[in-house]
Amino acid sequence: MQYVYLRYPEGKYKAVTLSYDDGCHDDMRFSDVITPTGLKCTFNLTNRSVLTPEQVKEYILDRGHEVAVHGANHRAPGFQRPIDGIRDVLDCRLKLESDYGRIIRGMAYPDSGITKFLNGASYENIKSYLTDLGIVYARTLAGDNDSFLLPTDWHAWMPTVRHANPLTLEWIDKFNDISFAPNTYCSARYPRLFYLWGHSFEFERAGNWDLLDRICEKLSGHDDVWYATNMEIYDYVTAYHSLVWSADNTLLYNPTLRKIWLEIDGKPLTIESGETLRLA
Repeated sequence: MQYVYLRYPEGKYKAVTLSYDDGCHDDMRFSDVITPTGLKCTFNLTNRSVLTPEQVKEYILDRGHEVAVHGANHRAPGFQRPIDGIRDVLDCRLKLESDYGRIIRGMAYPDSGITKFLNGASYENIKSYLTDLGIVYARTLAGDNDSFLLPTDWHAWMPTVRHANPLTLEWIDKFNDISFAPNTYCSARYPRLFYLWGHSFEFERAGNWDLLDRICEKLSGHDDVWYATNMEIYDYVTAYHSLVWSADNTLLYNPTLRKIWLEIDGKPLTIESGETLRLA
């Protein structure tokens, strides 16, 4: 079998996404900073978020960003009985869909999320009821690292780094330095993702909005990077994994509605929606 790798839209091999929590007033300034740079963010809202629907529409949705579930009452699912966890997620999803007239399938775990468990909660149970509630991914925390990997479990999606981590700028430089030159060893050509998260109020509280400026300067404007929201990444990667191969790897069928980019042994390839390719 050849080395086969996902490539992001337009054949890009790196992606960047942001995820910011709670729906606070500072999200508006945050959006003002990141939007002109081309960065895209998923804003995770609770039923107690202070932003009005009009502000969310103006500063988030109309600018190409998105909203996702953060729990109606911002309670860690790992501390709640399953019935309470279900209610917290469902009530939040119902409100967001009612307020903004769109399907909401993404989530960021509130508070300590799935890092600790009490009251009969378990990750297996939480993942089960999130799946039943139509939540296709959930961002977790407490695992900052510079591996730049796509998740293998979408309901335990580990971001790269919280912006307050002192290594953030160093890891951005490391991400930017990754290059897929033609002679790059095949097993090292897997796709990379830089996933930044935090709370916009942290910049105001720490008096370091200039850090956000430096983050945007370093992350933005790269031709080899796809800038996407969390859900855009989930949908595209899921479509890639829906490709159908023949047993001898000579036929490839794309049953999805998306054009998909991939690489086989260092050679770029695209497959259109509904297309079947015969491979050499």
